[in-house]
Amino acid sequence: MLSRSKSSKKNTAPTDSLIGRGTEVEGALACQANVRIEGKFNGVIESTACVTVGEHAEARSDISAREVVIAGKVYGDVQAEGRLTITSTGQMFGNVLAAASLVIAEGGILNGSSKMEPKQDERQDTAGAGEVHLLESEAG
Repeated sequence: MLSRSKSSKKNTAPTDSLIGRGTEVEGALACQANVRIEGKFNGVIESTACVTVGEHAEARSDISAREVVIAGKVYGDVQAEGRLTITSTGQMFGNVLAAASLVIAEGGILNGSSKMEPKQDERQDTAGAGEVHLLESEAG
């Protein structure tokens, strides 16, 4: 009989979630763990961790997560608090609603628009930086 040690019972780290190859899921997914999709997913995905769409996977989903990695196909909008990475095999058909950084490897496809804005506190620091003041020439 196998038994767990007391220290493993205290480990409360979130377990990674996997939607395996050959699996099709439809619905809404909300979690605090890293999620890896290798099959097909149709619905909304929200995670406070990382969402990875594997090379052979297809997600017809709006995705919101801390970090997103696309190596397969995503049909939907993506919002990442941190980095959005589209690998060389990744294809995204939708809009990047927000991302702190966007990385598209050679061969990766983004068919949509992207919007990146500084955080609120950074906007206040650079409020006057983009202003242009034209002065009337004394010669004229």
